[in-house]
Amino acid sequence: MRVGYLTSQYPASSHTFIRREIEAVRACGLEVCTFSVRAPREDERRAATDQAAFDQTFYILPVRAAALVATHAAAFARRPGAYLRTLGLALRHRVPGAKAWVWAVFYFVEAIVLARELERQRVEHLHNHFANAGATVGLLASSYLGLPWSLMLHGISELDYPAGLLLGRKLQAARFAACASHFVRAQAMRLSAPEDWHKLFIVRCALDLEVLPTLEPKATLNNPRELVRVICVGRLSEEKAHLGLLEAFQRARERGAAVELVLIGDGPERARIERRIAELGLQGAVALRGRLPEAETLTEVASSDILVLSSLMEGLPVVLMEAMALRVPVIAPCVAGVPELVEDNVHGLLFAPSAWSELADRLQTLAGDRGLRERLGAAGRAKVEAEFEISKAVAPLVARWRGE
Repeated sequence: MRVGYLTSQYPASSHTFIRREIEAVRACGLEVCTFSVRAPREDERRAATDQAAFDQTFYILPVRAAALVATHAAAFARRPGAYLRTLGLALRHRVPGAKAWVWAVFYFVEAIVLARELERQRVEHLHNHFANAGATVGLLASSYLGLPWSLMLHGISELDYPAGLLLGRKLQAARFAACASHFVRAQAMRLSAPEDWHKLFIVRCALDLEVLPTLEPKATLNNPRELVRVICVGRLSEEKAHLGLLEAFQRARERGAAVELVLIGDGPERARIERRIAELGLQGAVALRGRLPEAETLTEVASSDILVLSSLMEGLPVVLMEAMALRVPVIAPCVAGVPELVEDNVHGLLFAPSAWSELADRLQTLAGDRGLRERLGAAGRAKVEAEFEISKAVAPLVARWRGE
């Protein structure tokens, strides 16, 4: 069977799990063709694996005006009824407002370009990651071709407005919908008709354990300053709550925790984070490393003593899985799908979302107890091996395509 994978951007540095999933599906004997609405920038595909994925992917945008007109003219001539029905679906499948109407036309224009390439590559089933605008393009292209379509749901952004308003209709059209966590599955049920609940099942985002770095977490005793290295990996955006993390980190230091903090990632909050670091006098204790390629990021995580997330919202964070697989103990908020991965005081430490004093307590506790770090690190690795290894994770998805 030949399956098409569509995302808004592929490859993407924050979505390496999609590439791993595609590779695992191919290893199961299915053919996979990759499609993307837009291409990553050159600095987002510095890794050889990302460059290889880029070279094998069809990009809808940009498209030359002459080619666009020719593609739509040919699509109308071949299937006039399907063309008009798909246009009607595009105009209905939108949120209220004039701006949304304009975007609906854009999505239709992109969908016809995609449909032409899906047909050329003889794709038999189209699968979208994320129920976002890219999924709308996928839905419309599949509708025009009469092609089976499915999607994978990951987190809160697909459940909130505007995506959440359209999710029920997407699930009605989908052959099935994989969900990264039971939390996401439950929320999708809340937003869809009971008649479509049978389409929802769990497919974990997962890791290829064989390609992870072999580095062990650094020994604190080898650090002449005896500082415990805490790392946070994530986009510098509001929902990741780095400002709250800085507050908790400062409190932990004031309580005697010997810690240093490394932030990996970039985004719109960087300037504000830099100002807050200066206000708290943390310039010598906090390092902003920016966005790094996947291999370098994993090496940085493996070299750390603790990985922490301070997010206000999450799906099921892959970076937590990566740290756990590397035997690096984790601290994370008890939000959304996180408790499905981390049981408190078993695989890591949890805290109430936005409770920065509680986060400071967790940092202080874990930084001061090397034995606890080792115990949690070992249990975290075992958890990932049991449930989040890529060949096991894709099995339910492959079974659906094979009709098993």
